[in-house]
Amino acid sequence: MNRPLKSLDDALAELLAHAVPPTATQAVSTFDADGRVLAQDCVSALHVPPQDNSSMDGYAVRRADVPAAGRVLPVSQRIAAGSAGEPLQSGTAARIFTGAPVPEGADAILMQEDCEALADQGSVRINAVPQPGQWIRRAGEDITRGAVVLARGSRLSPAELGLAASIGLHVLQVARRPRVALFSTGDELVMPGEVPPEQMRPGAIYNSNRFFLRAMLQRLGCEVTDLGIVPDRRDATVQALRSASADHDLILTSGGVSVGEEDHIKPAVESLGRLDLWQIAMKPGKPFAYGQIPRAEGAAHFMGLPGNPVSSFLTFALLVRPFVLRLQGVQDVAPRSIAARADFSWPKADKRREFLRVRHNAAGGLDLFANQSSGVLTSAAWGHGVVDNPAGQTIASGDTVRFIAFSELLE
Repeated sequence: MNRPLKSLDDALAELLAHAVPPTATQAVSTFDADGRVLAQDCVSALHVPPQDNSSMDGYAVRRADVPAAGRVLPVSQRIAAGSAGEPLQSGTAARIFTGAPVPEGADAILMQEDCEALADQGSVRINAVPQPGQWIRRAGEDITRGAVVLARGSRLSPAELGLAASIGLHVLQVARRPRVALFSTGDELVMPGEVPPEQMRPGAIYNSNRFFLRAMLQRLGCEVTDLGIVPDRRDATVQALRSASADHDLILTSGGVSVGEEDHIKPAVESLGRLDLWQIAMKPGKPFAYGQIPRAEGAAHFMGLPGNPVSSFLTFALLVRPFVLRLQGVQDVAPRSIAARADFSWPKADKRREFLRVRHNAAGGLDLFANQSSGVLTSAAWGHGVVDNPAGQTIASGDTVRFIAFSELLE
């Protein structure tokens, strides 16, 4: 009996319901926190900037002292960044530099291009009438004291690290990295470097999935244990799963999630725990498996991806990636999409939701890779992303389509 196809959205919702982040957290240096996920809010203990400061090299003045251009004022002090000036005397100007605190009493800054230092260097001619607050950065303009600068669950990028440092945080509390065990199944698989191409036996193929899956996991901040290629035997598969479940949060496999006689993942997982085999209404990437293997404390998650490389690549990007992010406490796990113009035709609708590999062209539209087979990994290397095409939908050249960049799916 054929199983009903599960929608991608339903499959993802079911997966995310199981993705409970571990309670353990780590304190790491802000220098080393790129890509990590915050386990607690970052709250500012100060204003940024901490006081009014100049955004220009120039002169600080009282506007009342410069009613018209051409006014000459004596220079009463010099204020550099990192120093504090004296209150500005009425009828004088202060030489000031970018980032320096604005002296008490000054209410505008004139950039040096609008001023003329006179020969004696003791006075300055102001050649423009200042506006209220001109070129003054106000205290707290960027961040106010008590504000939540970065929220729990934020994934840290270089900009966020700089923001954390700007409020004085040299250590950040982050989620523990997910521990993932990775292995492939299939006696047909050969590792590059083990056998040269001219000596490959009939039916053998190089294991490409292992390389991109490991790289994608590492980009997501996982600690990856690579268990290599497990032979197509029930006992070997059971042993690999039992060993991996003891100290990993997730076990990820590629291949062997069908129901053929040589596909041992299903009975092996079921002998240790539970397994759901799903037929996802997506193309490529129909077969997918999720289960759990109990251990001393809780259970290890299991995910089985299809063996065809593009199917494996896209099911990881659309199902495993959001699951792994949610395990770290990230709430917004959906990839962002944009509207784009299709410069191609796709006249035959499919009953499944399709992900078509495309790339940008010089005219601002999208070109389609000629061969959309699930085994053609060239399409993923060539493309800039995918068109998320709904089930039953044809595409005519010039249509607006939903485009998801690979940068969103590999982030």
